[in-house]
Amino acid sequence: MTTEPGPSLADLAADPHPHLARLRSTGPVSWIPALDGWLVTDRATALNVMRDDATFTVDDPRFSTAQVVGRSMLSVDGAEHDRHRSAFSEPFRSGAVRENLGPWLRDEARRIVKSFADGGSAELRGALAAPLAVSTVLHTLGLSPADPDRVLGWYRTIGTAIEGVNAGREVDDGAAVAVAGLRARIDETVAHGSGPLADAAGMLDADAVFANAAVIMFGAIETSEGTTASALLHLLSSPEQLAEVLADRTLVADVVEEALRIEPAAGLVDRYATRDVEVAGVNVRQGDLVTVSLAGANRDPAVFDDPDRFDLHRANARQHLTFVQGPHVCLGMHLARLETREAVDAVLDLLPGVRLVPGYSAPARGLVFRKPGSVGAAWDVSRRAPTGTA
Repeated sequence: MTTEPGPSLADLAADPHPHLARLRSTGPVSWIPALDGWLVTDRATALNVMRDDATFTVDDPRFSTAQVVGRSMLSVDGAEHDRHRSAFSEPFRSGAVRENLGPWLRDEARRIVKSFADGGSAELRGALAAPLAVSTVLHTLGLSPADPDRVLGWYRTIGTAIEGVNAGREVDDGAAVAVAGLRARIDETVAHGSGPLADAAGMLDADAVFANAAVIMFGAIETSEGTTASALLHLLSSPEQLAEVLADRTLVADVVEEALRIEPAAGLVDRYATRDVEVAGVNVRQGDLVTVSLAGANRDPAVFDDPDRFDLHRANARQHLTFVQGPHVCLGMHLARLETREAVDAVLDLLPGVRLVPGYSAPARGLVFRKPGSVGAAWDVSRRAPTGTA
């Protein structure tokens, strides 16, 4: 256990990795005054905390997402969690994603890339990662008629409010307006009587349908956008590894896993101790906040050799904890993986000679939700196949 002041919230939002490594070197659990709670920075302890929902719960009034959108599968445990989750699980099962969404995702990723391919350059997070994430969740939840830009605006506002709660701020009026707009759109879709939201309405009340749809959207937009942007940024930053992937496209799946490991799009998950308990030699009191750093666990040198290096040949990359473990394992993990694979494939297929533009890209940042600030890329328009042939 460390007794030093620890990193500030600004430190953790900017580049947390050196701070997490320093904390981990003194012990896997540290008291962080800026968080007013404990921070877990190694993989083994992270697994123990996330798997034990009886001792480390999400069901606490301080849980940030619940403060903004209400109780959902993300903020309850036990039988109530199972009831919320089962109402939405079917479209996100591995087979359903592969069979029902696979062909659509491939076409959608290529449609988006073709829309800007003739320009010769683009910022790929904004041009591809974000719109693909939005259109995918709208399609999956049966919200496709909604205006993607308006939904993204609601989402950004709500996501900012959740970040604000984690930083100690109150939920503002702008977030309330965004929640009301999204709620109206979801209620309208349920009223039409078909699709995943209507199916969920047969098992949950309207408040729970909205809250769960909202947290699914956070996962499907924020984390998928971040993962796709991160995969592209890391791959394009390594010309040698990019050349390998271009020569062997089966490596795209490895690119995605390593991107998930090295920079998880959700860097922190919160739990609250339900009783006095010892955690890795530290005495945690009932009610204490216990925050798991997924970013720290994913770079635990006891598990991952040279953990700060992006290595598409890392044999154990899939041991990352980006999708969490235990009862709250990510519902959309199969969809997230497939979405990023299709995005990377579309870029490599349709943008010949694609490369990173120096000075036009920015690394990931964010306290909870982390994604690259920008992924500037250019490619050789003269080598592109005629529109409609690729």
